[in-house]
Amino acid sequence: MNKTKLFAGMLVFGSLWGFSECIIGTWFSDLGLPSGMLMTGIFAMVFLVMSRMIFPYHGMQMGMGLIAGGLRLFNPFGGCHICSALAIMAEGMIFELIWYRMTTFEFKYLNSLTNRISIGIITAYLVYVGGYIITQILTPLSFGQFYPENLLSMMPQYLARGLPVALIGGITVPAVMVAHTLKLQVKDLYYYPATIGISCFCWIAIISHYIALI
Repeated sequence: MNKTKLFAGMLVFGSLWGFSECIIGTWFSDLGLPSGMLMTGIFAMVFLVMSRMIFPYHGMQMGMGLIAGGLRLFNPFGGCHICSALAIMAEGMIFELIWYRMTTFEFKYLNSLTNRISIGIITAYLVYVGGYIITQILTPLSFGQFYPENLLSMMPQYLARGLPVALIGGITVPAVMVAHTLKLQVKDLYYYPATIGISCFCWIAIISHYIALI
């Protein structure tokens, strides 16, 4: 696959992820729902796993995280937007580490439902908890107020927060893998217009949402 097509895929999946975080995540927060857990367990897992299955190349999900995190910074509503942006970027990088060898194995070891549920639970848990802990380090550091003893004292709570996300991931990831077996193909003639159009729609929606809330 050429680099242009790969970058276009990174752009559209990153934009969709950013759109869901900025728009849907804000709605969840307004409804009093645990938006961070739901966004990671459902939306992040869908976009990360689907993109890796379509584009089995290293760096794809890290780039998606940077795009989605950048869009989250641009839309400062629904909680700490800096924390959210850092968490999104960290989640993309952590996913890359967990699924690093999936391009080599070509998913041949994930052909049973048990394996798919297991990788879903493990991935969702580590991505969420890892991203959350990184924000608890980087955010205070940026203000010069990081104290390791505070992080260690809260670590059991941070680790426990990932359990509901793990259960959600155990459902989401297998569902994505089943959907991928449909093997829907987009012809090159429509691929680039579609990716550009979807990405532009996401960005315009985020900007409009931002303006409406000012």
